[in-house]
Amino acid sequence: MNDGKKNGKKKVLVIGGGAAGMMAAIAADKEGAAVTLLEKNEKTGKKLFITGKGRCNLTNACGEEEFFKSVVSNKKFLYSAFYTLDNRAVMEFFEKAGCRLKTERGNRVFPVSDHSSDVIAALNNRMRKEGIKVLLNTTVSEILTETESAKENPMTEGKPGAEAGGGAKNKSRVTGVKLADGRVLPADAVIIATGGKSYESTGSDGDGYRFAEKAGHTIREVKPALAPFTVKEEWCKSLQGLSLKNVSATLICKKKKLYEGFGEMLFTHFGVSGPLILSASSYYAKKINNMPAQLHIDLKPALSREQLDKRILRDFDENKNRQFKNALNGLLPAKMIPVMIQISGISPEKPVNEITKEERTRLLACLKDLALTVTGTRGFSEAIVTQGGVHVKEINPSTMESKLVCGLYFAGEVLDTDAMTGGFNLQIAWSTGYLAGISAAVNTTDAGLFRTSLC
Repeated sequence: MNDGKKNGKKKVLVIGGGAAGMMAAIAADKEGAAVTLLEKNEKTGKKLFITGKGRCNLTNACGEEEFFKSVVSNKKFLYSAFYTLDNRAVMEFFEKAGCRLKTERGNRVFPVSDHSSDVIAALNNRMRKEGIKVLLNTTVSEILTETESAKENPMTEGKPGAEAGGGAKNKSRVTGVKLADGRVLPADAVIIATGGKSYESTGSDGDGYRFAEKAGHTIREVKPALAPFTVKEEWCKSLQGLSLKNVSATLICKKKKLYEGFGEMLFTHFGVSGPLILSASSYYAKKINNMPAQLHIDLKPALSREQLDKRILRDFDENKNRQFKNALNGLLPAKMIPVMIQISGISPEKPVNEITKEERTRLLACLKDLALTVTGTRGFSEAIVTQGGVHVKEINPSTMESKLVCGLYFAGEVLDTDAMTGGFNLQIAWSTGYLAGISAAVNTTDAGLFRTSLC
């Protein structure tokens, strides 16, 4: 066995200095462990720094029902983690760490400064204050384990992952890690918080999946999630840069509704993006990745078809002596008018007072149901999170410990969990990181001692 304990403390190694990793390190230290965080980059929190366009939407202030409703993959697996450290506790932690917060539309929580660096500083300051050892520019090449017999070590009897039935009950136990430079660091517990594959430039290159797979874990197919859509329609390119607020979107494949939502979207040179579209993309990736789908945009969701028709008639009456192309400024952004004229099939020079009821009905249909053909999503370099990862059925949801390897824990994006935009994915990172940290620091039988406050 390893020489993991130092001064009577359990020795915990955390691989990854992102949101989940830093929270796991702080939680393990709070429970009395000797903690070392290993980060391959030159600084911690590189992905956090670019989150929310540099503003860091660190959680969502919604109720628990809304939180779980916003989780796309394996929401039941997250029950214990969320209830151990929920969004209110996360907000309290950052406020007391000196990072003042504000809540914006959609219950999205940001630092008052609008600087993600303040979130990272709060975490780094806490680790520094508690004396947590942080090794930067440190790459882990291998998780070290050894096989132990449950009969020889009664502490493993009945633990998650032990083989059922008779015969010898052998399973692996973590002994430490091996670094890329050949050094070996012994440990009682190792927490893998290496992230997924999105934004590889921040260090998320999927090495956590390699560690997990070598330990015997199943890796569910990883896909880009919260990623922009690519679309078939060429006219989208002419709208590049146009942002639309307060629109609704419905995503359909083979007559089955995959997603319906309301919010903001953005046209790009390849298709569409924005919070509303990114959330839709997670359900697309989950259910029909890379298959054609239909995206229906309602540009005027606050108005029924009858109400919108009356609005169009009113606008036309006020502009009855103008050409059609000059009578749409009250309905649409200027950049969108040429596209809407093209799709409606109405001659741009036609006088408004000559537009037929049939033509007006076509315009109404375009406004209430602007149809796009989704051909796929952009890749990991533009995806906010990764969908897929370590199979949660092989992880104890009450502790985040592997059911296959004693002392091996997982937290954050490396797990097969993901959610919609709005701070929910970072909340998953905080919650799973915290639960993994306290679990790694104490015996799993001491779950009743777990604290729900880091302050």
